[in-house]
Amino acid sequence: MTTAITYIFVRAINSNVHRGVLQLGHRSFRCILGKNGQTFFKREGDGKSPKGRWKLEQPYFRQDRQNRFKTPLKMKPLKPNDGWCDAKGHKDYNRKIRLPFVASHENLWRDDTAYDLLFTTDHNRRPRVQGGGSAIFFHLIRDGATFTEGCVALSARDMKLVLAACSKHTCLVIR
Repeated sequence: MTTAITYIFVRAINSNVHRGVLQLGHRSFRCILGKNGQTFFKREGDGKSPKGRWKLEQPYFRQDRQNRFKTPLKMKPLKPNDGWCDAKGHKDYNRKIRLPFVASHENLWRDDTAYDLLFTTDHNRRPRVQGGGSAIFFHLIRDGATFTEGCVALSARDMKLVLAACSKHTCLVIR
C-alpha cells in the first residue's frame, strides 16, 4: 500500500469478545483485544480495550530484533531502560519513563516479542485522568497470546503492512 491511511478500524463480535478484525482500507487482519472485551469507560487494570478513536503517536521498535521497515514514519528504537508508568496517583502516570523506577510500571524492553514493534496512542493523555487506563498500545501479538490487557495486537507480518500505510495522522478506531 502506498496511500496513507487515516483510520484503522478494529471491531469485535460484541463487547465481551477479545478476538477482533482490523480493517485497513479494503484489507482485513485478525487481531486480539483486551481479555475482558471493550468499554467506553476504561479503568486501570480492567483488562478492557477502550472504545473510541485514538491517534497513533510514536512508533518504537527493538533494534536488536526488528530493523527493516517500509514506512514514512520516524521510528524510534527502544532501549533496555524504557518503561511506562501505570501507578495511579504518580505524576508520571501514563507516560514513558526510564528504569529503574520506584512506582508501578511496565517494562517496554520485554523478553517476549509483544513490544518488538509498537505504537503509543493518545488514550488518556490529554487530559490524563488518574486511573483512567495507561499503556494502551498497538503492538505485536506475543507467541501463544489470545488476548491483551487492553491493547490491540497484530501479527508481525500484518503489522509491517499496516506500518507501511500509516502517517502521522493515522488513528486507531476501536468500536
